[in-house]
Amino acid sequence: MTKILKAIYGSEKTPLKLGYLEIPCYVLEDGTRVFSGRGLQRAIGYESKSGQWMRSFCNMDGISAYMNAGDDSIINRLSSPIKFQRIDAGGSQSSANGYEVTLLIDICSTVIDANRAGVFNNDAIVRNADIIIRAVAKVGIIALVDEATGYQEDKKRAKDELQQFLSQFISEEASKWVKTFNDSFFEMIYRMHGWNWTMTHKRPGVVGTWINDIVYERLAPVVLTELQKVNPKTGKGTQKDRHHQHLTEEVGRPKLKEHLAAVEALGRASGYDWTKFMQMLNAAFPKQYQQLDLLFPDDVRVDIGK
Repeated sequence: MTKILKAIYGSEKTPLKLGYLEIPCYVLEDGTRVFSGRGLQRAIGYESKSGQWMRSFCNMDGISAYMNAGDDSIINRLSSPIKFQRIDAGGSQSSANGYEVTLLIDICSTVIDANRAGVFNNDAIVRNADIIIRAVAKVGIIALVDEATGYQEDKKRAKDELQQFLSQFISEEASKWVKTFNDSFFEMIYRMHGWNWTMTHKRPGVVGTWINDIVYERLAPVVLTELQKVNPKTGKGTQKDRHHQHLTEEVGRPKLKEHLAAVEALGRASGYDWTKFMQMLNAAFPKQYQQLDLLFPDDVRVDIGK
């Protein structure tokens, strides 16, 4: 039986506003951002409470060929809703069918394409689709939903608290890097453990342990190579500067971002399975404890308990 996920952010009172359109949106406990089925229909231009209109609409003459195109067609995605529990409704209305938010963008793009081809001419629906496409690009819709639901603010607070916690154990400059980590990095490891962002407030120590293990204890050899390039030995056989003086914009941050990108790729390849992920990480980026003095001045080490 498919698990019914809980919405941890969002409600009918915190809709995503695009022009004059208001679309209820939610962030689920696994980090998925969704619109309800009815919200999706209202965005396109159908006000009835019936949840079946969207499928009928997609199978209309003329537009159906566009909606059924490809293995990952809009029709196929509409056939696989995400069942979730709303936090602002009770009784039989507490659960709803949700759809990943970028599906709305694909529907609107398809409506516009069909209109341009002359096979779909419902002015109201085409107008709504045009408003949505103009108001938000696919790459930005997740950020807009996070802001509307309050999820973005909670993520910011979680990362602020984590930085403050880590600053007790590592250099101030290194702890600041935590705030430059993409949200997707945290969401990856949280997904593997069944967490959401609120858990950061409750157990910052274990998050620090993960960052220490996954990032800092495996990053140094890459940094060393670059440090030797930007701070080579002089004719006297010595370096002009101390290596750690270059661990900022020139070397540290770019290499950190490269490492994080590789780590996230391993997370996806593992299917978000923690055990498989760690096996792949150990093979690709074995720990290099003896090199940590190159990352942090004065031999500062991260050693955070749960």
